[in-house]
Amino acid sequence: MMNKVNGGKRMHVCMLAYSYYESDNRVRRYTETLLQQGHTVDVISVRTPSQGAFGSGRNLRVFRVQRRSPNEKARITYLMKLLLFSFKSLIIISFLHLRKRYDLVHVHNVPDFLVFSALLPKLTGAKIILDIHDILPELYMSKFGASRESFAFRALTFVEKLSAMWSDHVIVANHIWHTRYVARTAKAGKCTVIMNYPDDQIFFPRENNLQSPVFTFIYPGTLSWHQGVDIAVEAFALLCRKTDKCRLEIYGHGPTKQDLLALINKLGMQERIHIHDTVSRSKVASVMAKADCGVVPKRSNGFADEAFSTKTWEFMALGVPVIVPATTVDRYYFDDSRVLFFKPQDAQDLADKMELMMADSDLRRNLASRGLVFSRNNSWSKKKVMYSDIVCSLFERPSFEQKRCA
Repeated sequence: MMNKVNGGKRMHVCMLAYSYYESDNRVRRYTETLLQQGHTVDVISVRTPSQGAFGSGRNLRVFRVQRRSPNEKARITYLMKLLLFSFKSLIIISFLHLRKRYDLVHVHNVPDFLVFSALLPKLTGAKIILDIHDILPELYMSKFGASRESFAFRALTFVEKLSAMWSDHVIVANHIWHTRYVARTAKAGKCTVIMNYPDDQIFFPRENNLQSPVFTFIYPGTLSWHQGVDIAVEAFALLCRKTDKCRLEIYGHGPTKQDLLALINKLGMQERIHIHDTVSRSKVASVMAKADCGVVPKRSNGFADEAFSTKTWEFMALGVPVIVPATTVDRYYFDDSRVLFFKPQDAQDLADKMELMMADSDLRRNLASRGLVFSRNNSWSKKKVMYSDIVCSLFERPSFEQKRCA
């Protein structure tokens, strides 16, 4: 049933994100939720070299306005591409808004200043949501080695505050970031935590009747430094000194892919570790479900220590036990009954935990069972009402869920 907002009419919404719409779970979930409620949505995003500039579906149009490389390293190149995308988005949103006015523009960072691309809709009455996927000043510190005293960090915190002031509501990706964001940027009543909850229409337990003699570890995700995939490679090589009954499957792309391939060759693990291209959103769950154990090896340095990896939750939703680093954010949400922790950046400790996971079937079964219960209570189908309530509150109308419970 459609939520009755903005005078009871269907809304016309713009989703704006410097990401690939097809693989950005958060953008996809918000869009699909709005479409299910009967609203129309335009998505403005980037594209891969193989994609066209335009796509469409029922009540959906996707404008892929710029190509993006997964290997953005140089800061000036990175910034220029962000600025170019913001300018293109400003022109396109203004043009589309003049043809059919937007009621709501939902902007996903990075960058925060992308909200100003919604200049014309904002000035003519549209509501603006800013979605903080990554807290930008800390991300910049991690990506480019800056300090909190640097001009760039202070400039980013200033832009962060301006962007929050321009927005009607801010969504923040986890509770740790919410506390910091509110303290330095925005009022608590203007900010809501909506995490990257697993989509239980995609991530659910599968029957796995394959009894392979080879134990499979898997990492699916971005190949970047802060994700720590090199730590998993080194740990797996240590494990292989004790057993040849295991393999490590890596799915993804990113700036460290060539470095990882070189490390695998250096360690002589070409036959035991395989790096695959990223698979589609519809296939990733099936790939993950076939593994015996998931590995989330991210570092605990700065940004990564507080950046929540939704892959942990997705493994839980699939009923696959998972090894994660004892970072601040992982300790905040999980305990030893749901995941197996290892010391961050410690390849030997990760190797020991991988060996333990291989050897102890009861441990795997218990972690999988408890993780599954936890994920079912924290799935998108349970939590998406939070988003609907935010949207409805912006137009001062009760949501469908609020009406039903009244």
